[in-house]
Amino acid sequence: MSRVLVIGCGGVASVAIHKICQVSEVFSDLCIASRTVSKCDKLADELKGKTSTNITTAKVDADNTDEVIALINEFKPDVVLNVALPYQDLTIMDACLACKVPYVDTANYECEDTDNPEWRKVYEERCKRLGFTAYFDYSWQWAYREKYKEAGITALLGTGFDPGVTSVFTAYAQKHYFDEIHTIDILDCNGGDHGYPFATNFNPEINLREVSAPGSYWEDGHWVEIPAMSIKREYNFEGVGMKDMYLLHHEEIEALAANIPHVKRIRFFMTFGQSYLTHMKCLENVGMLRTDPVEFNGQEIVPIQFLKALLPDPASLGPRTVGKTNIGCIFTGIKDGKEKKVYIYNVCDHQECYREVGSQAISYTTGVPAMIGTMLVAKGLWNKPGVFTTDEFDPDPYMDALNKYGLPWVVDENPVLVD
Repeated sequence: MSRVLVIGCGGVASVAIHKICQVSEVFSDLCIASRTVSKCDKLADELKGKTSTNITTAKVDADNTDEVIALINEFKPDVVLNVALPYQDLTIMDACLACKVPYVDTANYECEDTDNPEWRKVYEERCKRLGFTAYFDYSWQWAYREKYKEAGITALLGTGFDPGVTSVFTAYAQKHYFDEIHTIDILDCNGGDHGYPFATNFNPEINLREVSAPGSYWEDGHWVEIPAMSIKREYNFEGVGMKDMYLLHHEEIEALAANIPHVKRIRFFMTFGQSYLTHMKCLENVGMLRTDPVEFNGQEIVPIQFLKALLPDPASLGPRTVGKTNIGCIFTGIKDGKEKKVYIYNVCDHQECYREVGSQAISYTTGVPAMIGTMLVAKGLWNKPGVFTTDEFDPDPYMDALNKYGLPWVVDENPVLVD
């Protein structure tokens, strides 16, 4: 029986918390903490009477390491799940390190103000060393490896779907289907329709920054960088149909390139409709995706944060979103001296997710793996000192849990490859 502290109370956090409460045999006590404690109280009230897990709430500013330390010392969790913003990864990691408590998150660190001169200097040095442009990369958190190892605690990074499940799919393919994996194509398709002219299915700040950043992929031991959204392919997704998809940079490529031997190329594709792309380009052209403050009527505002306030809350999309997602990995390589290809994927229905936990499938496909990774760390199945991504552990218990807790997967041994 474990005590878990969940920091964050947005759409993904809500799914993870619902799922934590479904495994009360693992989690005896849960504390939900956020800057807006009223959201935590509302969710706790909804769940009380539906679970034997004891639920409490707390107010915390996740940008303030001392506040997080104080909360950890008060609640005394066995594991901390960070489902706040990626901007807050490092402060929460610092707090967990100070208290010697395992840390889990779903997305790697990003700097909130990318025009900050101090951050910019470090960022430009990192880009030069890494050989590509990335506002988000694992190097900030990998810098904690020795500290976590010395403290004897685990930090599990990126246990969402992508990153997270896609990396576990890779480890599973490596263990059960290949002697050598040569190529990995990660395909993320959302075939859902929420009826709005423009909305994002997860945090608008993070979503729009990801999409508007330069694309990149790993090939023959180095990064190949391309202009944002400049490579488009079509793919016929099971359960969804034919969709346009675009090559993006995504953080799990970094980890897989470092951890999967023999791999020659790794790419990440995500589907987008033309309406989304047209709106995004217009917003970018008029400066609404800027992350630096601008002065307006005597006060400073950050354009992308103002835009976030105007757009529909992703957590509100559940009742109106219909359709399915399809996310998975296509692998090619060698098994027993013969060429082999395998596609491992999950199809998730938006309305089925809403009926179960009141959420659309994008939050569901991230929140369920967040619970699974936290559970495996809490049970000691994924528990070794240091900082790790999900591909660095035995994939089998994670894959079993995906089937058990709502994200069943399919193995196709004769997939159509991406040109």
